[in-house]
Amino acid sequence: MVAACALWIHGDPPLLLDLKATHDFDHVVALFRRGGCWGAISKSNHVQLRYRNPVYRTLRELSMSYFHEYANNKGQLTLRSYSRAFNLRKVDPRLWVTNGSNCWDIPEMLDEIRHYPLVTRKQVRLLYHRDAMECKAGKLLEHRAPRRK
Repeated sequence: MVAACALWIHGDPPLLLDLKATHDFDHVVALFRRGGCWGAISKSNHVQLRYRNPVYRTLRELSMSYFHEYANNKGQLTLRSYSRAFNLRKVDPRLWVTNGSNCWDIPEMLDEIRHYPLVTRKQVRLLYHRDAMECKAGKLLEHRAPRRK
């Protein structure tokens, strides 16, 4: 939401895209358009789930750019659907701009909007599991988990 707010300050609409996964965590990105193409800003500890250049003609194309990289710890490809663009201008800025501690309603709002499938059931059955090298690469993190005391 920080990226969406920054885009809004610079004249772009504050748009979010919800990427839904199965047996994994969902992912939300801030959307922007340049030259009629979609790009995304995302902050994730996982290197593969970050920024996307504005080269995607549709939200489906953009969402598919995350498909191969979106896998759980078992090596299963888990991304299943994407939402329409969610405009944060519909939400009171006091909930997501000036008081970040009250922004927990927004994930529920994202869950309620229309989502579109990325793969069919038949395609899901045909998906391969990542091999050992891909799993190892998928574990690259920018920040390590804090030590427990």
